[in-house]
Amino acid sequence: MRARNGDPKALDALIRRYHGFVRLKASSYFLAGGDSEDLIQEGLIGLYKAVRDFSPEKASFRSFAELCVTRQIITAIKTATRFKHAPLNTYVSFSHTPAGQESEADCTLGDALPGPSVDDPSVCVISTEELQSLVFTLGTGLSKLETDALKLYLEGESYEEMAEHLGCDTKTIDNALQRVKRKVLSHQQSRQVLQ
Repeated sequence: MRARNGDPKALDALIRRYHGFVRLKASSYFLAGGDSEDLIQEGLIGLYKAVRDFSPEKASFRSFAELCVTRQIITAIKTATRFKHAPLNTYVSFSHTPAGQESEADCTLGDALPGPSVDDPSVCVISTEELQSLVFTLGTGLSKLETDALKLYLEGESYEEMAEHLGCDTKTIDNALQRVKRKVLSHQQSRQVLQ
């Protein structure tokens, strides 16, 4: 009752007492797009709701807490697996590089998205010429490993899959893709028109 009335020490004592129980309950379930700690947090929310809503006249606290913890975990799992939340569960951050790491040094997905000038016909003509020039440069200026790594990268393969496919390690793949990136950037810089 003290925990329900806002006594922080009593609430802390209850959480410590039932934390193992919540962990055990959470370990029986799987949360798509989450990990075991997420389910434990959901279970602790259920425990908090049990403290908040407990009525001593109806049942023992332990059985009521078990019911609340289980329901909260199941609700979290049902919510996470609804198609309504699919975009949130499979999002791609605009601040990540194509390799998946956050970095200020590399080009991010947000940097690669087209700007408002994409519909301008003159930009489309220039873009077509630039693309043709880039394709020619890549076709003649890349090594076989760089070409193969770029092709697999553009097909969406992971560094591990590329390394297995090409018979080398992931560091070699990363180095090859970094060289491709430098060559592309060098090509773009050489083609810029001074304004």
